Amino acid sequence: MSAVLSYAKGEDVPELLTETIGVTLARTTETFGANLALIDAADGRQWTYTEFRRDVRAAAAGLLRIGVRVGDRVGLWSPNRAEWPIVQYATAEIGAILVNINPAYRQTELEYALNQSGVGVVLATDHFKDSEYAAMLAQARPGCPALREVLLFDSPGWQAMLTEPTAVELAEVDQVAGSLSPDDPINIQYTSGTTGFPKGATLSHRNIGNNGYLVGRLLDYTDADRICLPVPFYHCFGMVMGNLAATSHGAAMVIPAPAFDPEATLRAVETYRCTSLYGVPTMFIAELDLLDRAGDGSYDLSSLRTGIMAGSPCPEHVMRRVIDEMHMSQVSICYGMTETSPVSTQTRVDDELSLRVGTVGRVGPHLEIKIMDPVTGETVPRGEVGEFCTRGYSVMIGYWEQPDKTAEAIDSDGWMRTGDLGVMRENGYVEITGRIKDMVIRGGENIFPREVEEFLYTHPDILDAQVIGVPDDTYGEELMAWIRLREGAAGLTAEQVREFAAGKIARHKIPRYVHIVEAFPMTVTGKIRKVAMREESIGLLRHQPS
Repeated sequence: MSAVLSYAKGEDVPELLTETIGVTLARTTETFGANLALIDAADGRQWTYTEFRRDVRAAAAGLLRIGVRVGDRVGLWSPNRAEWPIVQYATAEIGAILVNINPAYRQTELEYALNQSGVGVVLATDHFKDSEYAAMLAQARPGCPALREVLLFDSPGWQAMLTEPTAVELAEVDQVAGSLSPDDPINIQYTSGTTGFPKGATLSHRNIGNNGYLVGRLLDYTDADRICLPVPFYHCFGMVMGNLAATSHGAAMVIPAPAFDPEATLRAVETYRCTSLYGVPTMFIAELDLLDRAGDGSYDLSSLRTGIMAGSPCPEHVMRRVIDEMHMSQVSICYGMTETSPVSTQTRVDDELSLRVGTVGRVGPHLEIKIMDPVTGETVPRGEVGEFCTRGYSVMIGYWEQPDKTAEAIDSDGWMRTGDLGVMRENGYVEITGRIKDMVIRGGENIFPREVEEFLYTHPDILDAQVIGVPDDTYGEELMAWIRLREGAAGLTAEQVREFAAGKIARHKIPRYVHIVEAFPMTVTGKIRKVAMREESIGLLRHQPS
């Protein structure tokens, strides 16, 4: 009997949306107009769906007033605040292409994104923390010939954008909206490439509108839900899995703070009785640590039932505590990438714990997935490691003005190669074992850092751990563990780690080096920057006495 191949196809229900994001918002507003749509906890502002769509249409009219047309690129550079989703939906309403600018960008990165996408208008926060957005934009203008307008949210120019539009202006908004197709490009998100410049994943109404809608359906969202979103809007996690999931179901978007703050997040859950909470594992680890330090009863999280954990693998002990102590019995694991809008696989709300800690779920509706041999391209049998690929409505239009890069990522049959290594179980659930480029080859042995990290979490003094490969003259590569210790724990040496691991995991999987840190280098989306860790580690080892 031939082996079952690592291929799975999602359900055909519910039907895909065949409308633009603006039409979806209008339909939701008609049904749930009095519901809260948006809450900005930092300044206490709230919008019902009727009020939210009113401001979205006013901003859309304002964009038309300053000359923005279908297909024009509009940059958005800001941490999380209420204006972010207003601009997100306003650009969709009139067919402008929203260019998400990473809030962590500095001058060179900013100018690259503006020029590569040809941004004509930027809407931005004046400054945040040590980022002087207005000053950097002023410095960028001479080198960005397409950039003709910069509007800051706390300026009279932005307030003028929200001036109540005339009947003629609203008629123009409706006329433009009616001319749009769900397959039109609506969003450019720059992927954080590890080599070279980032690439602009270009996404349509159909891509992200459906992904948000279907992710929300699998979480059983209704108009009674309130979603706490400490994840950044500039990334799909916030603007698709969060905002678009909410507005396609009549749920509320709750912004706890401009950037992740565990105290503000838990306080927002309590104050606004949120039913869902999003985050990457490091965010949940920080929230659980705060609960430990604050003591019982400090935060009432009893309103929570669900949420999403994504971005990197979740340690089992963290998932158990999220379910037991944060009341998130229906928390879901999602997996995907910007280029696939983003979610390809998702655990279901009634999945047993082992599936939520050991896998990233199974294929989503209207999608196909497979695990293939990255060299031959052949689909591997279930249980074997290969490259995760996906196909369906969610796959991006392509990389903005980079057809060669698009062709490298998406084959002639429409399969998106993710660069992630995975294993499909017999039941169709998928484990992600690492990035192809993250796999460590030590003396001919393939080592997947996730496995070693999971083991290190069992040490009582270790709060978080990340494992990387560093160059070694004898074995080609050796393992190095970056470790964050629990509060009050004494230092931990490499020798102590080796003693703890001896006899519990294979000798070649025991880290040779240990580096104790307060925090890991991370992207603004909360993903660990292992490339930066390797570079720093190589420098540290170079200066160690031989």
